[in-house]
Amino acid sequence: MRRRRSGLTPDETKVWHHVAKQARPMPGKVVPEAPPEPVVPAEPAQSPTPSAPEARTKRIPRALPPLTTLDRRSKRDVARGKAQIDGRIDLHGMRQAEAHRALIDFVFRAHQQGWKLGLVITGKGGGLDARGEERGVLRRLVPHWLAEPSMRAMVLGYEASAPGHGGEGALYLRFRWARPPREP
Repeated sequence: MRRRRSGLTPDETKVWHHVAKQARPMPGKVVPEAPPEPVVPAEPAQSPTPSAPEARTKRIPRALPPLTTLDRRSKRDVARGKAQIDGRIDLHGMRQAEAHRALIDFVFRAHQQGWKLGLVITGKGGGLDARGEERGVLRRLVPHWLAEPSMRAMVLGYEASAPGHGGEGALYLRFRWARPPREP
């Protein structure tokens, strides 16, 4: 039997107080005071602030939009063979590290070559292995790998494939358009 812990951790308390500050308490109720913030010693400045011309040349990276799914029409066209899959990779039988590296290489190559659509075959997995753990590790991990910032820069979105391309054991990938490098 698991023993329940009592109270909140310091991080949970901090989050709760942040949310509670934004809420209006019910009549007759008072929001408890937040615990004092721990004092962190300030680090000495490493370098002077950049001059105005240097500050203007530094670019602030933009946040990437979230991954999307294929629209119904695109998915239908691919499933029926009307739209072309530019490339595919089969991750069956690979270990996690090997599959992750292969997926990164595939996505990078696809992005550089200007592909629009790719197919990643992970396998369906299913059932339990000899140790009682769920199989289908790559099927679960590939979406997490695609959500990494380095991959999101090249992948627009993904969606489970049609039954003719592997169904739940494969994913269609839409790639971002590779912009040509700017000339100075």
